[in-house]
Amino acid sequence: MAILKHIASKNADYGEAQRYLMFQYDEYMGKPILDTNGRLIPREEYYLDGINCDPFTFDIECKELNAQYRKNQTYDEIKSHHYILSFDPKDAEENGLTGEQAQQLGLEYAKKNFPGHQALVCTHTDGNNESGNIHVHIVINSLRKFDVERQPFMERLCDSRAGYKHHLTKDYLIHLKQSVMDMCHREHLNQIDLLTPAEKKITDREYHANRRGQKKFDERNKKMLSEGITPRKTKFQTQKDFLRTAIEDSAASAHNLKEFQKLLIERYHITLKVSRGRFSYLHPDRNKPITGRNLGTCYEENYLFSLFEKNTERQTSGSAAEPPLPANDTSSAPLFSELEIEAEIPDFIFIKSDLRLVTDLQQCVKAQHSQAYAQRLKLSNLQQMAKTVAYVQEHGYNTPDDLQTAFSEAQTQMADIRKALRSTEQRLKDINEQIHYTGQYLAYKSVYNQFLKSKNKKQFRQEHQSEIVLYETARKILKERSGGAKLPSMKSLKAEKEKLAILKDSQYNIFQNLRCYQNELKTVCANVDMILGKFPSRQQTEKEKSQDIS
Repeated sequence: MAILKHIASKNADYGEAQRYLMFQYDEYMGKPILDTNGRLIPREEYYLDGINCDPFTFDIECKELNAQYRKNQTYDEIKSHHYILSFDPKDAEENGLTGEQAQQLGLEYAKKNFPGHQALVCTHTDGNNESGNIHVHIVINSLRKFDVERQPFMERLCDSRAGYKHHLTKDYLIHLKQSVMDMCHREHLNQIDLLTPAEKKITDREYHANRRGQKKFDERNKKMLSEGITPRKTKFQTQKDFLRTAIEDSAASAHNLKEFQKLLIERYHITLKVSRGRFSYLHPDRNKPITGRNLGTCYEENYLFSLFEKNTERQTSGSAAEPPLPANDTSSAPLFSELEIEAEIPDFIFIKSDLRLVTDLQQCVKAQHSQAYAQRLKLSNLQQMAKTVAYVQEHGYNTPDDLQTAFSEAQTQMADIRKALRSTEQRLKDINEQIHYTGQYLAYKSVYNQFLKSKNKKQFRQEHQSEIVLYETARKILKERSGGAKLPSMKSLKAEKEKLAILKDSQYNIFQNLRCYQNELKTVCANVDMILGKFPSRQQTEKEKSQDIS
């Protein structure tokens, strides 16, 4: 899919943009990479053109235009706008997209949507962080150089006149995204709907913050390992990612808003605030809440209330899941053997206990600096140890080996249900795509029939190019998927989608309960080891963490 990204810059040095486009930069630090002689290293492959300017004197010409109109003279004015048009990495292999073709598409896009502006258009084929996706950089001077013909997307009268600045509004950005989608559909490139809000919204700032945090995390863990200390955590998590994980876990078992708020505050110390129908979440380490809209559509009011209703319906129909049988009962069986839609899913009931991990006083920095806190922690540890002993006796685990066997079986069943859930999600995704292309095929079938019956087919194709292209694309994809067989009807596809959705919900419910059960057994195993004075080896700890991450 092609995506569009916008960056407004107040940097008065236009030459910085030129250097970034032509020379190699460190993606983490944002600084140029120098050779042994201290000189800039050119990029291996790039295509550079200028619109209404020479690409190599872009900075000088922009400054001259700013001086002519006495604009962009103060530090707080936006000097340039940087648009990045990033194509799907699969386009190079599947659709034959090349750097030259992407450069021509970028030039066409810039001339159409930013008329009258001085612009640099540069195509890179290496991708961000060497990901391999072809992308086009479009850098325009915020000040318009020439008068142009007024376009429908221009909102103000001065948007077509020289000496006035580029004005990006919400409607204008929607037009730019729609233009990207139309261009990709016309060129038969992979494309997603850019106008639909993302289910999980990860901004560029959050993405780079996660990368920097993970890098520092790895360096710190490497230092700890060299000193013979086993790190407790190996994966960095931003505050937004922590909120998403907490919301997903709490919403999976909540049946109403009150219960959802209670789970968030008890499990993760997150405060939910509702104002004018908008959800906001206060991270325990923040003073300002983060809105659900900034996290994604799956964390807003409409989606969560629909999830609460589904949970209530499942509870009413008696489909609540419970954990597998304990280790001393040998009648337990794998949850899923075949991924059939009609497969019956066993019903379980799982009641989560309030067990918590026993804290290691030697690893707790706060306890080492505060004797009062250490005393409270010791009392809490004694309480958790007593609860652990009661749990072991209640469930009939006679030896540590029985407990470990139960944990291993829970891990196996967790892996089975995860595999089944992923397979169902993939099948549901394929059905949705087939429904999409079937609808597209039927919508433009009449236009294509008129095209076949028309006397001047060339003129008809020019007048209805987009409809014919969409029809031919849908027909090609449906024929490839059907393998020459008769295409299924829309009614049968929607019926199969409904069955898969029901199966997915059931599998997800079991997955959530098994995960809670596995985490509970993991806590019991760790507490038992602390009571017996056993500490896991470094290899065993790393193996368990790698399994949790996977």
